[in-house]
Amino acid sequence: MATTGWKIAVICCILAVCASCFAQKKSKESLASEKAQQMMDWQMKKVIVKMNGEKFRHYVKSTPKTHSTIVMLTALKANRRCTVCVQAFEEYQILANSWRLSQLFSDKLFFVMVDYDEGPDVFQSLNLNTAPVFMHFPAKGKPKRGDTLDIHRIGFAAEQISRWVAERTDIQIRVFRPPSYSGTLTLALLLSLIGALLYIKRNNLEFLYNKTSWGIGAVTIILAMTSGQMWNHIRGPPFMHRNPQTGQVHYIHGSSQGQFIIETYIVILLNAAITVGMLLLNEGNNVKGDASKKRIMVLIGLGTYAFFFSVLLSVFRSKYQGYPYSFLI
Repeated sequence: MATTGWKIAVICCILAVCASCFAQKKSKESLASEKAQQMMDWQMKKVIVKMNGEKFRHYVKSTPKTHSTIVMLTALKANRRCTVCVQAFEEYQILANSWRLSQLFSDKLFFVMVDYDEGPDVFQSLNLNTAPVFMHFPAKGKPKRGDTLDIHRIGFAAEQISRWVAERTDIQIRVFRPPSYSGTLTLALLLSLIGALLYIKRNNLEFLYNKTSWGIGAVTIILAMTSGQMWNHIRGPPFMHRNPQTGQVHYIHGSSQGQFIIETYIVILLNAAITVGMLLLNEGNNVKGDASKKRIMVLIGLGTYAFFFSVLLSVFRSKYQGYPYSFLI
């Protein structure tokens, strides 16, 4: 009888432990579900959820949770004078809007922003003294080294952030950029000017047969396309980049996967200078009369071509790390 009572007591203890574990698991699942539901409610109102330190610790860092979170730590206040933060936030907003419009949109991924003036304790807890910073907080475990986006190497365009998000979460987000009508208006204005010019010169259209005019127009289009103007129109990169730690301004993007707007202007000028050098070489050979004049023109053309080609090659080497060839510079 005593043995039977002992067995019953053991069984009751086991059942009690199982019930306690089940209740605890149920409580954790309920808490994780409540967190995800609250985050979903916020994100339905605004695609980027703004948080302070308390909300960040409860909804992003603490467990249990079933969702991954992309966090942008930034400083958007005007007195901070962080122009890069504003540009990065615009790209981040494009990505968040694209996720909202995606067919894969769910409570498994959320986009959050913490401003330094609203959550300085968050920056302190993460040992951050710069902005902007993009971090991924996984559903399980702590963030690893790869969960911080290297914006100095990759950039912060929406497409680049999207690829990084896919690497960390296996969630593919197709970026939808808002339509820009500036190109259409520019084209319409250009066509209107051409039409007006043809109408004014309708009785004298000999300029249409001018090879120099057509040549200048063709070279202008080639320079614009080879410099990456179409890439700028599609991707919408920042004008330039200022390092928030040192204040140093970067005009050339450090990766072959990106570029700045000012970088395309630099490439246009370098290619134009190389073209001028080639024209001087060609025209110098056609100069009649004084041989010294011909020699000077050829030497100037050769020097111009060699120098600016060397500069262009050095720009190429700075973007493609490890490229072994150089010339002059």
